[in-house]
Order: sequence, then C-alpha cells, then structure tokens
Amino acid sequence: MRYPHQEIEAKWQKFWEDNKVFKTDMSNPDKKLYSLVMFIYPSGAKLHCGHWYNYGPADTYARFKRLQGHNVFAPMGYDAFGLPAENYAVKTGIHPYDSTMKNIEDIRAQLKRIGCMYDWDAELMTCVPEYYRWNQWLFLKLYEKGLAYRKNAPVNWCTGCQTVLANEQVLGDGNCERCGNIVVQKNLTQWFFKITSYAEELLAGLDTIKWPEKTKLMQRNWIGKSTGAEVQFTVEGSDEVITVFTTRPDTLFGVTYMTLAPEHPLVDKLADPARAEEIARYRDSIKALTEIERTSTTKEKTGVAIGAYAINPVNNERVPIMISDYVLLTYGTGCVMAVPAHDERDFEFAQKFNLPIRKVIVEPGTDADSELTAAYTEVGTMVNSGEFNGLQSDEFKEVIINWLSERSVGQKKINYRLRDWLISRQRYWGTPIPIVHCPTCGEVPVPIESLPVELPYNVEFKPTGESPLASCHEFINTSCPKCGGEAKRDPDTMDTFVDSSWYYFRYLNPKINDAMFDVERGNNWAPVDMYIGGAEHATMHLLYARFIHKFLRDIGMAKCDEPFQTLVHQGTITNQGAKMSKSKGNVVNPDEFIVNYGSDVFRMYLMFMGPYEMGGDWSDKGITGTDRFLLRSYELIQKYPGIIKSVTIPEKFALENLTDAEKTLYRKVNQTFDKYNGDIDNIRFNTAIAALMELLNEMGRSLAACNADLQAYVLERYICMLAPLAPHFAEECWEIIGKEKSLFAEPVWFTADPVALVEDSVNIAVQVNGKLRGTILAAKDADLETVKAQALAQESVRKHIEGKDLFKEIFVKNKILNLLVK
Repeated sequence: MRYPHQEIEAKWQKFWEDNKVFKTDMSNPDKKLYSLVMFIYPSGAKLHCGHWYNYGPADTYARFKRLQGHNVFAPMGYDAFGLPAENYAVKTGIHPYDSTMKNIEDIRAQLKRIGCMYDWDAELMTCVPEYYRWNQWLFLKLYEKGLAYRKNAPVNWCTGCQTVLANEQVLGDGNCERCGNIVVQKNLTQWFFKITSYAEELLAGLDTIKWPEKTKLMQRNWIGKSTGAEVQFTVEGSDEVITVFTTRPDTLFGVTYMTLAPEHPLVDKLADPARAEEIARYRDSIKALTEIERTSTTKEKTGVAIGAYAINPVNNERVPIMISDYVLLTYGTGCVMAVPAHDERDFEFAQKFNLPIRKVIVEPGTDADSELTAAYTEVGTMVNSGEFNGLQSDEFKEVIINWLSERSVGQKKINYRLRDWLISRQRYWGTPIPIVHCPTCGEVPVPIESLPVELPYNVEFKPTGESPLASCHEFINTSCPKCGGEAKRDPDTMDTFVDSSWYYFRYLNPKINDAMFDVERGNNWAPVDMYIGGAEHATMHLLYARFIHKFLRDIGMAKCDEPFQTLVHQGTITNQGAKMSKSKGNVVNPDEFIVNYGSDVFRMYLMFMGPYEMGGDWSDKGITGTDRFLLRSYELIQKYPGIIKSVTIPEKFALENLTDAEKTLYRKVNQTFDKYNGDIDNIRFNTAIAALMELLNEMGRSLAACNADLQAYVLERYICMLAPLAPHFAEECWEIIGKEKSLFAEPVWFTADPVALVEDSVNIAVQVNGKLRGTILAAKDADLETVKAQALAQESVRKHIEGKDLFKEIFVKNKILNLLVK
C-alpha cells in the first residue's frame, strides 16, 4: 500500500507537540549541543525552497545528535524588523506590525509542517518591546563605554530605500543589496558602533573557530590589517601637518606628490583661493560615486592640484598636493603619499597629470637609469635614497621607521580597512535609538529604567529622505532626562543587524524580563555548537555578532570568546540551472510537494541532490526516486510487524554462526552505520542517503532469508538511520516493528560492530600482460596459488592464456594478479 504521509506526519507532529518531546532541559548542560539556524525574516512570500534547504537538513543534524544522546537545543524565531515590511506598507497601506504578525502566524504553521525539532517554548521575535528594549540597553552600554558615538560623515545613501546603508550593504556595482537602486554619497550626522576597537581580536579569533575557510578569508580581508608607518609631512607656508599612513615606508624618497581625499578639511585650509572654483567643481563631480566606485582599479584617474605644497621629511623636498577621489577620508588618515615608480595607481595618476616618477628601488637585473614602463612593486635595491643606497628594500623598512621615530616625524603603525559600524537608519520599522537631544544639555542617554523607548503605531512612514519618526509629534517631543526641559528624541532607528547580533543568547530564556538574557544559561550553553545559514552574511551579521559577543564578554555577561563555534553554509537550490526567482517563473512552491509527497520525502530529496554546501538543481522527476525509496522501505518494514516483541536482540553476532547471506547483511548494516555516522557528522547528507539506498537493496535480497533476531537487529538500525532524515516516517516504522516508546522521546543509538567492518573476502583484479581480463572474489590474504587457481577457472581469463607460455606471475596480495604470457 502507498505510505499515507499526510495522516502519519500529522499524527507524529501532534504527538511531539502534545508531549513537548523537543522541550530542552536547559538546567542540564551536560552533553549540551546548541544547534541553530539563522532565523527567518517573516516576509509575505512565506517559506520557499531556500528556507527548506536551510532548515530541513539542519534539523537532520540536530536529530542525529539527539539520538546519539546529546541534550540538543534547537530554537526558532523571527528577524522581524526591516525594510521589506515597511516597503510593503507603503505599497498596500497595511501597517508593518500587522503584516509582520500575520506573516509570523503563517510561517509558524509552515515551519511546523516541516516537522523540525524546534523547542517552541523558546520562540522569539525581534519587533516586540520585550526584545528590542534590550537592543536599546545594549546601545546604552556601548555608549557608556565610548563605543557608540555620533558624527557627521560621508555615508552611503540608497535612492530607492531612502535610507543610509552600511558599507557591507552596498554591492560591488555600487547599488543597494536590498532594492538594487543606485547608492550615492551624502554627508549626514549618524550613529556608529566602534567595531574597530575589536579589529585585532576579531582577526585573531578566526583561528579558533571551525568556519569555512572562504568565510574566514572574507572577514580577514574585510578587516584588512596593514602594518606600516605613520609619517608627518609639514606644509609650506603653514603650521598644518599632514599625517599619512603607508605600508611602503621604504619608498619615502620616491614621493613626488601628495594626494588628499576631496572632502578632507585640510583642503579648504591649504588650497590656493584661486583654485577654489575648480576644487568645488571637482567635488560636485564625484558626489554620486560610492566608495567602491572611487577605489576601483579600473576607473580612470581624476584629480585637481590645490596649489599648496608639502615637505617630505626624509629629504626636505617640496611636493605638490593634489586631491583625488581614489583617496577616502574614512580610510587611514585620508591622505596618501604618492610614489608613482612603485605603486600602480600612483603610476597611472602621475602619467595622466605629467607628474615626476622617481625610481628608488631597482629591480634585480636592471639599473637606476633604465626606464620604467610600469610601477615596480617588489623587493629590490635602494637607489636615489641618500645614505641608504644599496640596502635591500625589505630590510630598509625597519631602518627608515626607526629613523623617522628618532626624529619624531613618524612611527610604526598598524592600520585596518575595517570601518566603524554605521547603525542609523532613516526608516520607521526598527528599534528607536535611546537618545534625547536637549538644547541645554546636548546629547542625553535615556535612563535604563525608562526603557523601552517604544515604537509608536500611528506614524506616516512613507519614505521622504527624513526619518518617519521625526514627524510623529507624540514620539519625537519629550523632556530631557537631565534638566527636565523640552527636548527631542533621536528620530532614527537602528540597523536590524543589531537585532541579530545577540539573539542566540535570548533564545536560552526568552521570557526573562529583568535582563538582556539569562547569563548563567549563556555561560552554560554558549557558544552555539553548530550554526547553519547563508554565506551572504560573511561580512555583516557574522562579523557584527562576533563584535557584540566580545563586548558582552568584556562587560561580564559571557565567558566564551566566540558566538558560533562551527559554521556551515548551505548551497543554493536552482531550477533548470538558474537561481529561483518570481521574475523567471521558476520558483518551486514547497507546499504542493508537501501535499503530494510529504515533508520527509521533500526534505530527503533536497538533501540527496548533492553536497550540502554546493546545493543542486531541482527536478520534479528526481523527487519521485526519493519517494520510491521510502515507499520500498515502508513495504519491507510492514512485513515484520511486532518483530521486536518476539525476539531477543543481541548487541552483536558472532560471524562464524551466520550463514553466508546473514554474514553479508550483517557486515553491510554495520558498515553502513559506520559510514552514516561520519557522513552526518560532516554534513554529507547525500552520501548518507546513498548508503541507505544500497543497504535497502541488500535487505531486499537477503533479509527474508535471515533468522528473526538478525532481522530485528537490522531493522532497528535501519530505522534509526532513517530517523534524522525522515523523522515522521521513522517514528511510524519504529512503532510498526513493536516499539512502544517514541524514538525521539526516548532516543536510541547504536555502535557498529568493529569485527563486521573488516571484510573476510576481497576483490582481486586479474590481468593478462597488463590488461584487465577479470575480477575474482577471494578469501582475504589468500596466497598466490589459491588466487591463480581461481583466476584460471574464469573463462574470460583462460581464453587469453590458452596455447601460450605463462612465464611469470606478478602478485600483490589482496589487490592484483598479473599473468605474463608469450
């Protein structure tokens, strides 16, 4: 009969929920395993294939660990603030709170249909005051420590979303990663978190966690540690000093001009008034460019001389000061010493503006006078460098840094590409920033006892370029916590990555109301042991969460150094080779497949497609193969109702007491069990399923011929291996063979018999004059004469030897026999 998936899945989901089977005992951290998926954004599109591919396999891993005896905690929640709900509200008039709550209700039902072992008592959502008040508390703690600050700075402004974006949210083409519209530069006063204070520790911590190397490399590059020197250039006719950071202090004698960021405040102080109009035009021409566009190596170099000169401290040479868009005010000091002979970008710039190019490092095999056709950036011999001529350039770096330091015109310096985290957003649907602006007292933090600063409901949230909360009088007008006078609340809301930077702690006791999270449970359960989610978060959520975790540790709220010990990225499910999207009309709706095949078949098919980190291509035909596999399993298991009750199953069998068929199946089930353990532990779901399919084939051939206690032994282990992959199905089959307790309510796991893992026969390749002519199955460690006799008994071998002289045998025990004839 066909497996009645709808009836059985509903039955076991109800059982699990009614009996709180997956309620975690948080008081017992022994053998704890915190298994977490990145929580879902509750959009109107509900669950799609990508969500299933994240949540289904992650649940398989969690269930596997539960069966092995771990105390598994697997929660679920909703990353509920953010632009999509607000944009939806603008289009439809439905308030973000109302649409979000309705979406959460629908998604919760869909998540339960998957049958994941979530502890629903730990469910949380970020858009309610009970949660976001602690975002505000976190802000105030960072503010108290000098790690939250406000400044006027050039920022990325999305013309579509009408809000500021962090650098990480701007795509490589200069567009918004959310809506795809162009991002421009604006000068705004914004709030920042000082993530740069943790740059070195964020780098060092990467060596202590088990994450994909590509993700760790992305974070290393994003943090961008550079070791070099800070050098001070005086300015002709001025008391101002220009400080530059350089990784190439060995090229100081080759400086022929200085470049400042166009926005640098020194430009207005130092520029020749006659150049003011030209400078203003240049500044206007680059306003729309993002930092990515400005620093592109393929972009044509542009710039303007400001009519002022800097003095090189190593040779007192006068060099012109330029401005150019490839220098950023937010990186280093916003000033660059230009050495065109030894920097590709400076070389292009100097050629375009006819600036001097002076060689100070000679490439081996060339001399000081040979013409440069491109910048030379490798190690060589110093020339045109005064008393330092003849030194090797790599050795000269330390020498010149010491020289600068002794004369108080420079010092050794470490710099980072990482910028502080810009958290201000000019949108409604987010956490209000807990700061009051008072005309008398200035910037005043809201007292912690006055939290939460609640997000008002009645707000006009259509994007105008200003924060919607600014026009909500009941919200924006308040009294100063310090002097009691009239004041204004900060009108911005926080970046939603603040919400997700600490949510894994809140899950441990989401109902706690007098603390951000339960610190005792945090110390017992953190870090997260297995974290599964998308690679697109490498330099955003995953970096921000590491920063906030380290800050919480430093204020005594956590003991461990990292939030996520092991990280796995799922791949992408495509359809006909293309990424699924509504515009392409190739989106696979999971719901119809759940109706037709069931949750277990759907999740198993997703896992069988290919390596989990790579994803796979959807095929409507492919899912029928997985369906047939479970149906064949069901039909086979149904032949043995109650078998467990009629036999006593030994822990292991003696091979010598088994028939050949029994021995083959006993070896196969133990070998499969051993392989399965390694596969699931290492997130190789597809090969684990393939091994079960092979085992089922062997069971179909020989299970009926085995004695009853071995049949029960095999069925127990087979169902246990199916359980993490197809949990409803396995629970039903466990009941069919006579088990009275739910497999997940009272977990069971086995160990493979090591004796059964060793084969007593081997396949040996038989060659004649080096060409493969057959394969024989021989006893392990059989001698040459035995193997030769078996080989000569094969017609495929014998016909190539008959009538010829067999003059030599080459024999490698347990592997190959090569017969040489002439």
